[in-house]
Amino acid sequence: MNLVRYNNRLKAVIDRLLLSDALRAKTVRGGVWLGAGSIAEQAVRFARNMLLARLLAPGAFGTMAIVVSSASLVDTLTDVGVRAAIIQNPRGDRETYLNASWWLGFGRALLSYAVIFVIAPWIARFYGRAELSGLLRVALLGVLFNGSISPHSALAQRQMKLGRWAVITNGGGICGVILAVVLSFFLRDVWALAIGYCSENFFRSVLSYSLCPGLPSRWWNRDAARDLLTFSRGIFGLTFLNLIVTRADIFVLAKLYSSAALGLYTMAVALVITPSFFLTNMLGQALLPALSSVQEDTERLNRILVEVSSWVVSLGMPVAVCVSLCAPSLLSVIYGTRYVAAAGALAVASAVVLLTALNALPTGVLLARGRPGLHRESVAATAAIMVVAIYPASRFMGTMGGQLAALLAIAAGYMLQLVRLCGSNGLNPTRYGRIFVTPTLGSLVMLGVVLGIRHLGLATSATSDIALCLGGCGLAYAMLAWAHVRPVKRPKNLCIPGTPESPRPFDAPTSRVSL
Repeated sequence: MNLVRYNNRLKAVIDRLLLSDALRAKTVRGGVWLGAGSIAEQAVRFARNMLLARLLAPGAFGTMAIVVSSASLVDTLTDVGVRAAIIQNPRGDRETYLNASWWLGFGRALLSYAVIFVIAPWIARFYGRAELSGLLRVALLGVLFNGSISPHSALAQRQMKLGRWAVITNGGGICGVILAVVLSFFLRDVWALAIGYCSENFFRSVLSYSLCPGLPSRWWNRDAARDLLTFSRGIFGLTFLNLIVTRADIFVLAKLYSSAALGLYTMAVALVITPSFFLTNMLGQALLPALSSVQEDTERLNRILVEVSSWVVSLGMPVAVCVSLCAPSLLSVIYGTRYVAAAGALAVASAVVLLTALNALPTGVLLARGRPGLHRESVAATAAIMVVAIYPASRFMGTMGGQLAALLAIAAGYMLQLVRLCGSNGLNPTRYGRIFVTPTLGSLVMLGVVLGIRHLGLATSATSDIALCLGGCGLAYAMLAWAHVRPVKRPKNLCIPGTPESPRPFDAPTSRVSL
């Protein structure tokens, strides 16, 4: 009987979380699709980096980092945020709005590429690398492909049919990565990376029309475009400010250090920054439609924020500590011993990744409520701190200084967003702060165990050191799992006798961890 009762309970949980039409189920299903796609793409990128680190010189990765950063600088200056506007706008599913969003996005892409084409020689002269001019003009053809993605792909996001969107974004990335690997066997230089980077958006565009068919009409509705731009004006400049936070280290380090040193730094940080980028996108894409659907219920928004943040902290903090502890060993095993020089940057980057993922959640709440201006203020503060800190940190702390400046800037912006939510949304800071207690205790136990075993001299090789840190991470997760399943005492007589239990909201607390 107990087994039957357990099976029935498990089936009820699966139905509630995955199979129903409730908001929680839609969000979980979308997160599963995006998570699976992101994991698949990251696995392919990880394998590519392991292979190409041995095929190409570190300078190729440093040069490619300058290409991507320089192109992103121009691209973000013209970003108008039409995709987010389609998701947030109540009329975003109308054909006139989808068509207007496509023309706005494609016009932006044309303008961005024209600017890139013109300033490419100037960028090459600024960094003293003549090959940058041609690389920029070829690699950033991907901007045009990105602007031509099917207008109905945004509708798939809005309706939370995120399986299709995962195939488009992650599938296109995987195809581009595979092409870059194949080309590297023949070209053996940075051009393989540039062509692969461009092809990723080409494949995304092709997949978008295959999975979300529908061509844009030749004319657009001015009223729809004006309505979309009303929201976009609130987030105008956000991507540029975010670029300063995420790419200022590349711009400064490229000027201070050689391409080889920049390549070592870029590849080391990519071990955690690239997964963080996709995790943050996954959280935003899965949660923004859900949060937008309950944007007027501030209490429910706060509960969603606390619950999802608790999971991010519980899953992310032990991993961040684990990566920091075994950074030299990881780089030695994955890329080779010459990359160990960037271990300090990797250790700091793991903390940057955790804060970035956490910061994405209050960002989603502010955007869902139609208050992008509050988010922009925090991003502006983050960018200002990054601009002030990046040069002295990089000059005196080496390449690791790039990540130290990013850590300081993102922490300040994260705290500012939480303060904004406490004022505008009534977020309880004590309730939010409790989500850090158990993960911190588990991580401290892991830290003590790993350092103690190292002191005894039992970790004698890079692989054994990695195994030790992974074992410590598993211990931390075991503590968190115990805290999660431990029953919580609840007040009696919450329901009127004889009446069924009231339905739980999307984010009702289920444990001490999720609060």
